[in-house]
Formats: sequence, C-alpha cells, structure tokens
Amino acid sequence: MLAILVWAIEGMDLNMGNGRITNHPILDFKEGRPVRFTFDGKELEGYEGEPIAAALHASGVRVLRESPELKRPRGFFCAIGNCSSCLMTVDGRPNVRICVEKLREGMNVTTQKGKGVLLADN
Repeated sequence: MLAILVWAIEGMDLNMGNGRITNHPILDFKEGRPVRFTFDGKELEGYEGEPIAAALHASGVRVLRESPELKRPRGFFCAIGNCSSCLMTVDGRPNVRICVEKLREGMNVTTQKGKGVLLADN
C-alpha cells in the first residue's frame, strides 16, 4: 500500500477538508479569483496567487514526482521551497518548486521526469 505523508509545518494550516493552505509560513497570499490551469493535459481550477501545489492538492493530486533513483512517489512535503519533492515543469521551465510558486491563469504545469529538460527558444 502506498502511503504519502503530508507534513504540517508549525504555523501552517492545511485545511484538509478542501486541501487549501490558509496560513503559509513563508508566503503571504490572499485567496484570489478562481483561475484555470492545466496539469499534465487536464484542466483544473485553483485560486490566483495560491501555491500551485495547494491547487493540485485541492484537486486530489497527491503524487508530485518520483525520486530520481528508485522511482518512489513524492508528495507535498516541506511546503517552504527547501526540498525537491515538488519540482515540476511550469510553462516550459523545469525545476520549479511549486510549493512556493504562485498560481496564475492559464499556467501549464507538467510532472517532471528526472532533472527536467530546458527547451531552447526557436
């Protein structure tokens, strides 16, 4: 059985009823207007300005990436940008820590495999 731990850091309230972070230890944000974004090709909705990871969590996404060597699932862990459990590709930019990256309308978020690939501008 796969168990994914979500650590609640002192001073952070993960409202598990809807998955929204209401009090973040580093970021100061107010719940913005509803916005749409895509995650691995699927359209989802979150609130402008909240961490991308919070929007994904509220949408039921629990696995954010795999560990590089053993391919073990990694979930929402530190929520302050210190670990690498939440690295994803955002709008073509790899290695974005989505636990501290604020959500904007129309973002394209994809699960990052390995170290990520930086695409050159044409």
